[in-house]
Amino acid sequence: MKFLGIDLGWSSGSSGLCCLGWSSQQLKLLDLDRRQATTDILSWVENCVSSTEAAMIAVDAPTLIPNAKGMRLPDRLTHQYFGRYHAGCYPANLNRPFAQRTVEFGLSLEKQGFAHAPAISPKQSGRFQIEVYPHPATVHLFSLNRILKYKKGKLAQRRSELIKLCQYILNLLPTLEPTLNLSNSPININLMYNALLEQMTTTGAALKVVEDQLDSLICAYIAAHWWYWGIERNWVLGNKAEGYIIVPAPSQRMHLNVGK
Repeated sequence: MKFLGIDLGWSSGSSGLCCLGWSSQQLKLLDLDRRQATTDILSWVENCVSSTEAAMIAVDAPTLIPNAKGMRLPDRLTHQYFGRYHAGCYPANLNRPFAQRTVEFGLSLEKQGFAHAPAISPKQSGRFQIEVYPHPATVHLFSLNRILKYKKGKLAQRRSELIKLCQYILNLLPTLEPTLNLSNSPININLMYNALLEQMTTTGAALKVVEDQLDSLICAYIAAHWWYWGIERNWVLGNKAEGYIIVPAPSQRMHLNVGK
């Protein structure tokens, strides 16, 4: 089973791409990339997953948009549950300029056999796609009091927040279940982390590359978490008819913090 994370550029921007593989009861990082054209992204998917291979694809973009105006149900629910963490998502409707690209991307994945999976039995084999949103996922997975603000602001602040995200990925994801084993990976997250620490990555363009790739890794991990646990340890915000977003449930550490 493979788990692909796609931090889709909603308009014409580049997309972060990550592929995790499941073997020996752990996840391994197989690929971390960034591409722009939709055709290139779909080619990457085909290169990662053969036509008969099982996989779960998690896309950070509204691929199901039934409403002509206003907000989708999952958009409203992110504000309801995660607004206090600054993790409410952008409203999506068919009149937004990104709608055609994001909806068509989901349809393209369906043509490749990846069915929407707002419900799934744990460890079910097949070809699936889900919509995800990294910010609320990191709030729950890493027990954050607010999101890591690496997308906007001064470059120094963005770099500092990306350093924190790297630290959480390196230090916490290997301790969760399913476990992400980053040792002996062909892609070294430590190199990315060290480049940020040593201020080798300082321009806005360079930070955006790191941001897209790390977001795609979080997306891929959410896909694995959904496949591994199903609704036992995940939230489903919405439904297939109105749109949905899969979010890992709060970690045990967050439950302990809430009780204090």
